Amino acid sequence: MKVDRGVLAGVGVVVLWASAFPAIQVAAPTLGVIGLSFVRLLVATVVLLAVGAKLGVRVPHRRDLPWIAVAGFFGMFAYQLLLNASELFVPSGTASIIVAAAPLVSVAVARMLFREPISRFTILGSVLALSGVTAVCLARATVAASMTVLIVVAAMVVQGIYHPLQRPLTVTYSGLEIATYCMVVGTLLTAPLVPFGWHQLNTAPLDAWICAVYLGLLPSALGFVLWAVAVGRLPIATSTSLLYLVPPVTVLIAWVWLGEAPLVSEIVGGVIVIGGVTVIAQGSRIRSRICALRTARSRQRSAPSPVAAGHSSGPTHEQR
Repeated sequence: MKVDRGVLAGVGVVVLWASAFPAIQVAAPTLGVIGLSFVRLLVATVVLLAVGAKLGVRVPHRRDLPWIAVAGFFGMFAYQLLLNASELFVPSGTASIIVAAAPLVSVAVARMLFREPISRFTILGSVLALSGVTAVCLARATVAASMTVLIVVAAMVVQGIYHPLQRPLTVTYSGLEIATYCMVVGTLLTAPLVPFGWHQLNTAPLDAWICAVYLGLLPSALGFVLWAVAVGRLPIATSTSLLYLVPPVTVLIAWVWLGEAPLVSEIVGGVIVIGGVTVIAQGSRIRSRICALRTARSRQRSAPSPVAAGHSSGPTHEQR
C-alpha cells in the first residue's frame, strides 16, 4: 500500500513540532531564553535561505514588508521568547496543550481584521477549548500559584495572532516563502538582545547547544518545508487536522525523554481543548452537510409521490 507523500509530510511535521517542546525544556535553562531563541532562529534562517535559493524563493515586494514584519514579530520573535521563558516553569506537555488553543485567538483576530463571520460551532468550540485550557492551567497547583502559566498563555495568544496575519501574504507567496521571510524577521529582531544573554550562551553545556541546533534545523527549518509539502498536497481540512495530534505526541515524547508523567486532569483538559478546536475547524464542513441534508429533505417533501404522479398522468385501468 502506497502512502501519499502529503500524509507522510504531515506526520513528519507532527513529530517534529511535538519534539520541540521537550527540546526547549532541555536547552532553555542553561542556554537562556534569548540565547535559545537566537540560535534556533539563526539556524532555521540559514537553512531556509539555502533551501530557498535552490527552490527559487522570491524576494518579497516592498509593499508587503510591513505586513511581513508584523507577522514575523508575533510568530517568530515574540512566540519564541515567550515559549522559551514559559518552559522554565511549565512542563513541556502542559505548554503544548495550552498552545494548541491558539486557533481561538486566530478566530477573534480574523473577525476583527477580515470580518469573518462567527458561527454557533465557533462559539461552542471556543467555550469547550477555553474550559480545557482552564483545566490544564489549574492542573498543577505550583504552576497555577506562581502564575507563570500566564507566560505560556501569552505565547499561545501571539501564536494565534500570527496565523491570520499570514492570510494576505498567501495570495502572493507560498508557505515556504512566508516562513522564510518571517524567520528572517525573527532573527533580526532577536539579534539586538543577544548581549543580554551572552553569558549563558558562552557557558551553556553541549547538550543545550545540540538541542538548540536541532530545534532550528528540524522542527523549524525542515518542519516548515514539510508543512509546505503537506499543505500543497492535502486538503486544508486534512492538513490542519493533523496538528491536533501535536499535544498528545508531545506528552508521549516528554514522558519518554524527560520522564514527565502527565496528570489525569491535564489529559482530560487536553482532550477537551483538541475537541473544541476540532469543532471550530470542522464547523463549516458540518454546517454545509446539515444544509445539504435539509435541502435534500425539502426536495423529497416537495416532490410528488409515485402514486400521486400515477393519478395525475391519466385515467387508471378501472377508469378506462
